[in-house]
Amino acid sequence: MVNPRPPEAAGTAPARPFLPFAATALAVAGWHIGPAATWLPPVRRALAPALDGRGAPDRVALTFDDGPDPDSTPHFLRALDRLSVRATFFVLGERLRLHPELGRRMVAEGHELAVHGWRHERPWRPRPARDTHELRRAVETVVRVTGTRPVWYRPPYGILTGGRWAAARRLGLRPVLWSAWGRDWTARATPDSVLAEVTSALRGGGTVLLHDSDAMSAPGSWRASLGALPGLAAVCHARGLTLGPLAVHGLRPPPGDEPYAYVNAPLGTAG
Repeated sequence: MVNPRPPEAAGTAPARPFLPFAATALAVAGWHIGPAATWLPPVRRALAPALDGRGAPDRVALTFDDGPDPDSTPHFLRALDRLSVRATFFVLGERLRLHPELGRRMVAEGHELAVHGWRHERPWRPRPARDTHELRRAVETVVRVTGTRPVWYRPPYGILTGGRWAAARRLGLRPVLWSAWGRDWTARATPDSVLAEVTSALRGGGTVLLHDSDAMSAPGSWRASLGALPGLAAVCHARGLTLGPLAVHGLRPPPGDEPYAYVNAPLGTAG
C-alpha cells in the first residue's frame, strides 16, 4: 500500500503555516499606520474635524511647533505682545528641559504650552511602549517647568500613528493637527509667501500651524513666520475673526469621546 503522505525527514519539525504570521504582521502595520492617514487634509476634514482643529466659527487658533528656541522664540513673544495676541506653543520636551526659562516666560505672558513630543522623530516602526514613555517625559517636563498640565498633543511631522494616539489617550492629551499652514520651514519661505499660504486655506474655526524655531527647518526660516504675523493678525481682524490659543478655540471632542474622559496616567519626575 502506498502511503500518500511521505514520512518527514528524521529530526525535521513540521513546517508552520506562514499565513497567521503574515496576518498578524498586517494587523500590526494597519494599527500603526492607519491613523497616519489623518495627515492628509481631505481625510482629516471629512473624518476628524476636531483633529483638523476646527473650532468656533468666529475664531482662529494660532499655534507654533518645535520650540522653545532661545534664538527665535523671544522674537515671537515680543511680536505677539505688540499684537495683543496669545497662542499655543507645541514644545519639544527635550528643548523645554534645556530652556525652562522660556517655557515659564510663555506661560507668564499668557500663552499656552502643549506637547509636540520629546524629540522630533519620524515613527518608522511600531514602538508603543517607547511612545508612551517619551510622551510622558514631555508632559512631566511641562508640568515641572510651568506648574500646568498640558491639554493638547501634536505629533512630530503631524504623523499620528496608533502608538502615538494610544499614548496621548493614556496621558490625557487631546491630539490636534491643523487646518492651515504657512510652509514656513523651507529656505525659500518669505513673510509674503507664508501669509499667502496660510490665508489661502484660512477659514473661521481654523487652526494655523507655524514654527517659532528653525531647529527642524531651514536655517533662518523662522524669520518668515515672524514677519507674517502682523499681516495674519490684520487679515483675521478684517474678517471678523479672533486670533488666539487653542484653550479658547471652542474645539469639541470627537464623537464618542465626550466628555473626553481619558485615563490620566500618574506622572512622576521627568528625567
